[in-house]
Amino acid sequence: MSTSEVPLEERFQFGENWARFLRVLNDDRIAGAERSFVDVLGLDDLSGLDFLDIGSGSGLSSLVARRLGARVHSFDFDPNSVACTQELRRRYFPDDPQWTVERGSALDPEYGKSLGQFDIVYSWGVLHHTGDMWKGIELALDRVKPDGLFFVALYNDRGWESRMWWHLKRLYVALPRPLQAPYAALAILPYEVRDALGKLVRGRPLDYVRSWKSVDRGMNRWRDIIDWVGGYPYEAVSVESVTRFAGERGFTPVVVRETRGLGCHEMVYRKNG
Repeated sequence: MSTSEVPLEERFQFGENWARFLRVLNDDRIAGAERSFVDVLGLDDLSGLDFLDIGSGSGLSSLVARRLGARVHSFDFDPNSVACTQELRRRYFPDDPQWTVERGSALDPEYGKSLGQFDIVYSWGVLHHTGDMWKGIELALDRVKPDGLFFVALYNDRGWESRMWWHLKRLYVALPRPLQAPYAALAILPYEVRDALGKLVRGRPLDYVRSWKSVDRGMNRWRDIIDWVGGYPYEAVSVESVTRFAGERGFTPVVVRETRGLGCHEMVYRKNG
């Protein structure tokens, strides 16, 4: 595997997708993201804690952490994602000295060392997109203080299906821009049809309609689809392999939410003091 970030021109532009999402971000979606965050982490007050957001994306998780009282350091490799995070800081915490936003690489050990260590290191759906997931995980674990928490979400490995999606995602980023959205719709169509038919068979067709109005981690469904189909580089992993890897480095699982589908496992590990 590569030991450096995949060049921007060869990867999905997550920041551009997030910039579109910020146009529809509102208080209800922020509140939904906060509920999801607190539900997994198990903490609703981060006052006095240092929080590192690796791959801040839209900046929404950093915003949630800051609203809960943490001192926040956000960074992302994608300049557009950095701009999105800076925009949320400008909107909700202008000139706040306790929220730092900058560009950086999750695979740069020297950059990581320059940041120090944190009470909570957070990386939701990021490290599997770096091109060297295991290096990214290891460097993230290095940023956790003794007794601190590592909150990570990584794609589930479903064998042949994950390998198929690797090729589908790689094709998406290679397509001319005007073809990308139609391609994403076609790629996801079998999954959407299966979802709709499943709800119809159970006598709950409106649940499918409502799913297009709901948000996941503050993201609407279409933006989530583009994020999924276009998300290259792409790696996937099992909970067992992450838990073993973290355990060898002195971490104990606190929360493990394993998915059986193509989505993300959500895992929280505590660093032994």
